[in-house]
Amino acid sequence: MGALDKQVALVTGAGQGVGRGIAIALAKEGAAVAITGKTQSKLDAVCAEIKAFGGKAVPILCNVRDLADIERTVEDTVKTLGGLDILVNNAYEGYFGKLLDASDEDFQRGFFSGPIATFRFMKAAYPHLKKRGGGNIVNLATAAEVRWDMTTYGPYGAAKAGVRVLTRAAACEWGPDNIRVNTVAPHANSPALDAWTKNNPAEAAEFVKTIPAQRIGDCELDIGRVVAMIVRPEFSYFSGATVPLDGGQARFS
Repeated sequence: MGALDKQVALVTGAGQGVGRGIAIALAKEGAAVAITGKTQSKLDAVCAEIKAFGGKAVPILCNVRDLADIERTVEDTVKTLGGLDILVNNAYEGYFGKLLDASDEDFQRGFFSGPIATFRFMKAAYPHLKKRGGGNIVNLATAAEVRWDMTTYGPYGAAKAGVRVLTRAAACEWGPDNIRVNTVAPHANSPALDAWTKNNPAEAAEFVKTIPAQRIGDCELDIGRVVAMIVRPEFSYFSGATVPLDGGQARFS
C-alpha cells in the first residue's frame, strides 16, 4: 500500500532523466502513471521498469508543442487509467546559448514547449481533476532563472519564469476546486547534464563547488521523491510554492 494508491498521474517528458525519476517515484507510492514523451522505445523502457516492481504504467506518445496531441494525451490517460489526479509538466525543448546567437525560432521553441505547453496541459487536465474532487499539478522550473550569471541561460530562464507565474495563477484560481499547483526547480543528473559534465569536467567541478550539498541531485531519489511527497493528501495546504531542489544553491525570492 502506498500514499498514492488509486491515483492516476500523467508525467510529460518521462522517457528519461527527471521525468523518468518522477514517474518511478510516483509509481512506487502506488500511482498508476501515464508515461508520455516523443520516443516510443524510451517510454516502453520506463514502463517496463515500473511493472518490474509491481507498479502500473502505460506509454503515450506526445509532442507537447502540439495542442491536439496534448488534448489527446490527457483523454487517453483518462480513458486508459480511469481518471486523472496528478499532472506533472516536465517536458522542455528549448534553447541554451547566448541571446545574440538565438533565432526567433529558438526562442519560440522554448516557450511552446514550456509555458504554452504547461498552460495547455493544465487547461486540458482541469475538468478531470475537478471531477475527481481535486488533485495536484506540479510544474518544473529551474534555478537557472535566478543564477548569479545568466549568460547562456536567458531564453531558458525566461520560459521557466513564465511557468512559475502560471503556477501561482492556477494555484489562486483553482484552489477553491481543491486543486493544488506547485513548482519544483531541480538540479539533477539528467542525460543532458551528464553529457555536459563529461565534456566539460573542469567547469562541471567548479559548478558543483557552488552547491552547498556538493553534488548533483539524483533524478528519482532527490527529485522524484519530493514530487511524490508534495502531492500526498497530507500536504493539502501546500500550494502556489516553488520548491528548490538544488542542494541549497539557489535563492528564490
